[in-house]
Amino acid sequence: MVLRINDVAPNLVLKTNQANIHLHDFIGESWAVLFSHPKDFTPVCTTEFGAVAQLAGEWAKRRTKVIGLSVDGVDEHDQWISDIEIFSGAEVTFPIVADESLEVSKALGMLPAEAYLPDGRTADDSASVRTVFIFSPDKKLQLTMAYPMSVGRNFAEILRVLDALQLTYDQPLATPANWIKGQDVIVALSLSDEAAVAKFGKIDIKLSYLRTTKMPIQKSALL
Repeated sequence: MVLRINDVAPNLVLKTNQANIHLHDFIGESWAVLFSHPKDFTPVCTTEFGAVAQLAGEWAKRRTKVIGLSVDGVDEHDQWISDIEIFSGAEVTFPIVADESLEVSKALGMLPAEAYLPDGRTADDSASVRTVFIFSPDKKLQLTMAYPMSVGRNFAEILRVLDALQLTYDQPLATPANWIKGQDVIVALSLSDEAAVAKFGKIDIKLSYLRTTKMPIQKSALL
């Protein structure tokens, strides 16, 4: 299965180091970030888990839950967490999926159906399990980012796109290139000039098809 933008996430049973949970129950009424890894005790992944732990306050501000995934078992996860916390100086409080069966990785389209973990495997055997998924409260996929093993994820960028997704969620708005929170946003083409002015108060017409407005003030429940 290939999961595409706006597809409803499969309601998978997730075996984690904290409890077994259904994905939809985990998301609940929140936003959710699932970030996946090909193996425990690998250097780049350790830095990434540490970065997510250090950003606990930022996820909370955005009413966003985070969950990691690695294709190792719960025992390995529990041991690895100690290394992550030593390296990052932050407590790992979020769950980590133990995807030894590869069921989740295959269901989310990170591995082909015939993939398996051979004896003596290395991270190369599951190298494509390096994806970030962002889900909205309606359980729909809003964004994916796939990374190679050699490149650490930029979590400042993940926070930036999360801000943009939350701002434009069910709103006739979009964000321009390199947008960061607080900057002007783009008015959707679905609104006429008159309707845009009525809704947002003032618009700046750059081109007939490119109109901007000040970023609306958001409800505190989102940001």
